[in-house]
Amino acid sequence: MTHLYQQFVARLQLVDGIPLLLLRIYLAPVMIQAGWNKASSFYSIVDWFGNDDYGLGLPMPLVMAFLATAAELVGGILLLFGALTRLVSIPLMITMIVAMVSVHAENGWLAIADASSWLADGTILLNESIMAAPEKLSAAKSLLQEHGHYDWLSSSGNFVVLNNGIEFAATYFAMLFVLFIYGGGRFFSVDYYFSKMFSRKKN
Repeated sequence: MTHLYQQFVARLQLVDGIPLLLLRIYLAPVMIQAGWNKASSFYSIVDWFGNDDYGLGLPMPLVMAFLATAAELVGGILLLFGALTRLVSIPLMITMIVAMVSVHAENGWLAIADASSWLADGTILLNESIMAAPEKLSAAKSLLQEHGHYDWLSSSGNFVVLNNGIEFAATYFAMLFVLFIYGGGRFFSVDYYFSKMFSRKKN
């Protein structure tokens, strides 16, 4: 039985590039879209990065905005093809850390305010703002049902209260860290074929 299991695990290694491919396919459009949004309104992003009153109050906002935009836009494209995967994962992980610390940390973990979650109900964390979300959402729905075209407004999906916690950024960081450790993966990345080419030249 142990021998069969070891054979099975050995055969799994033949497709170990597929999970890394799936991570890249998942992350690439997220990063490209985020970078494109920043590039499309670049100077507004610079203002938001640097402003102490309504923004992040970061030093050198022009440089920071450029680095974040380039990391997400260029890095996302490279991730899609599995090119320089480990290298581009580094600035993207840094971008996620900066986002977690400067934008999302004060809101806790949850991205969407869910008062039923044990990540907000006091089992692990207690976020009073999230616990009040159902009441606020109910009030908003009542107003829209009475005064607005609720069926049309909700036809694209249910209304939620955005909590803007670190959940998404932390998840992306974990996925990028896996790519940093393992690279773009076998058979399905540019990195794989470049490494094969260089190994042939050395031999």
